[in-house]
Amino acid sequence: MKAIPKDSRLRYHCQLHQSADERRADTHPLTWRLREDGARVGFEEYCAKEGYQGATHTLKQCTPDNVIDTMKQANVRGRGGAGFSAGVKWSLTLVGDHLPRGYLICNADEMEPGTFKDRLLLEQQPHLLIEGMIIAGYANRSRYGYIFLRGEYVEAARSVALAIEEARQAGLLGSDIAGSGFDFDIALHTGAGRYICGEETALINSLEGKRANPRAKPPFPGQSGAWGKPTVVNNVETLCNAPGVMQHGADWYQGLSGGLSDDGGTKLYGVSGLVERPGLWELPIGTSGREILDRAGGMRQGHSLKAWLPGGGSTGFLLPEHLELPLDFDTIDQYGSRLGTGLIAVLSQRQSLLSLLRNLEQFFARESCGWCTPCRDGLPWTVKLLQALERGEGKPGDIELLEQHAQNLGPGLTFCAHAPGAAMPLESAIRQFRAEFEAGIAHPTLEGVS
Repeated sequence: MKAIPKDSRLRYHCQLHQSADERRADTHPLTWRLREDGARVGFEEYCAKEGYQGATHTLKQCTPDNVIDTMKQANVRGRGGAGFSAGVKWSLTLVGDHLPRGYLICNADEMEPGTFKDRLLLEQQPHLLIEGMIIAGYANRSRYGYIFLRGEYVEAARSVALAIEEARQAGLLGSDIAGSGFDFDIALHTGAGRYICGEETALINSLEGKRANPRAKPPFPGQSGAWGKPTVVNNVETLCNAPGVMQHGADWYQGLSGGLSDDGGTKLYGVSGLVERPGLWELPIGTSGREILDRAGGMRQGHSLKAWLPGGGSTGFLLPEHLELPLDFDTIDQYGSRLGTGLIAVLSQRQSLLSLLRNLEQFFARESCGWCTPCRDGLPWTVKLLQALERGEGKPGDIELLEQHAQNLGPGLTFCAHAPGAAMPLESAIRQFRAEFEAGIAHPTLEGVS
């Protein structure tokens, strides 16, 4: 395979805005190895910076149950948006001598609007992901791993494919990896670009060559997933936390949050929108939205903050006064939103909330798999109502109808979490900015009345 040129530069604006002096091995496990020039960290460089030490320690000195217990104690919560404990998830995988070994799948189908954190890791530091997958594969007794990658991430695909080959040649993938007696290999699979593949069972269906529809649960993937075998699906950032945990221990990982949150570790936070420096920062989980926005240089000149989404398009709108909140899973849940992916999308006072919301709902309507009626029919109807309000042609009762749609698309009323994710920004926007919706209602004039 042709190597990526050393002078290759990332052609997007989601860069890490932290100097090498700030990023240390003991405080920034996800990014301390990254190069200042944004070039890919190759195998030799990664190994020279303590790379694969967590994996080799795990394979030679730990049992799978030891790994799971350590991940539980560290409280590594899923970084893809749900925030479910990775250790608990691994503990639910069906294992036994009488069972065929299953699969580990990395969900790298990063299609959440406003999210670009996994792309950074995939393009610049793919070996951290591979090491995390080796640890997760060992903990779950997996026989094979798949990286399900968003098809549009072309440079990421090149970087990951090269890293897989480098690790395989070094004896860290394949048969008897690192002399441990454990067989595990990884394959890269590029998807066709469907948001619904962020749902783990839809992803599994797509990997199997089927239509990307979510599956009924139970059975859960941990019992019957890819090709009917026990399967674990984790996000890129989640898996990238595993090497540090296994190398340094659960207490060390818990301490990374610095008392800002009961959650452990750091988080890749980011900002997009009309700020001076859109990008990414690895910070202790529980860092406030204010600090993240300040690191982004604040709003651009002439703009002030109207509202913000804390973790992608499927989270609820928060107000400027909420910037003081610690950005962790439990705190943000209490304020009617979700941490999600932890990448803030800001809305300026000079921007139309209705236009942004309509754009989001168009995206969700387009990306629906069409399996269940509330999602298939409700989302397009929501878009039509928002378009009318945006044009100032809304009718009396439209806002109430939108509120009813948001309720009908809520949790437990649809086949998967796609529609509830679309409903959250809609419901929060109506609740907090109702006047903007009311301004879109057309009020007919009476002829002949002066």
